[in-house]
Amino acid sequence: MSGMGEIHIHRFGPPAGRPVLALHGLTGHGRRWQHLAEAHLPEARVIAPDLRGHGRSTWSPPWGIADHVDDLVAVLESETTEPVVLVGHSYGGAIAVHLARRVPERVRALVLLDPALGLEPALMAEVADLTVRFPDYTDAAEARSEKVHGAWADVATEVLDAELTEHLIDREGGRVGWRMSIPAIVASWGELARPFVLPPADLPTILVQAMRVQPPYVTPAFRTALSAHLGDRLTVVEMDVDHMVGQARPADVAELIGKLL
Repeated sequence: MSGMGEIHIHRFGPPAGRPVLALHGLTGHGRRWQHLAEAHLPEARVIAPDLRGHGRSTWSPPWGIADHVDDLVAVLESETTEPVVLVGHSYGGAIAVHLARRVPERVRALVLLDPALGLEPALMAEVADLTVRFPDYTDAAEARSEKVHGAWADVATEVLDAELTEHLIDREGGRVGWRMSIPAIVASWGELARPFVLPPADLPTILVQAMRVQPPYVTPAFRTALSAHLGDRLTVVEMDVDHMVGQARPADVAELIGKLL
């Protein structure tokens, strides 16, 4: 791991491997890709930045999708001269689509893992409000319990342990919380309510939908539009898991990425 300016980058795999740029979701961090990369995709060179406002990257604004894309263009320029397989989970999927539109020549294929984009504004306002009112936890046990009884229910214990080790930090008043900027997270929930955009029409794309997520982050409108736009360049995979697709089904996701490498 090392930094690139104000953006911290986690790197996995051999320097000469085919490059994968992996983007985590909202409230996450780049090290979430470690188990998938090291255990299931060891031949690839996985470049996994902490997005602005998250993890060990700068927490300074601005925090919009366009600003993340600016950061990631700089990451690509510093890390590789080859086109990458671009993988994005959740909010990272939304950012990935925008990045592919900005620099299509730098992206050879796209993998969207339960991407979150074009979501209902009222729902995003509600979630942002909850983030403000409940930003932290009494202790690590409470933080773990929220994950176990939520989107991380399908994730192996050792992967969850690594998540808490990397991402849980001390907060004020003896409480604990995730290594992220609460203002950045609140701003980003608003970004998810933006109308969705579509990737370049000639870009091979895999869409993975987590079928236990209700209401779905992959809206019927986005899935229909993506299919009509990409035609036979789109592969849709439905997985019977909750939202943390890459952590719950790392071998299956790595196999999908490997086919594009």
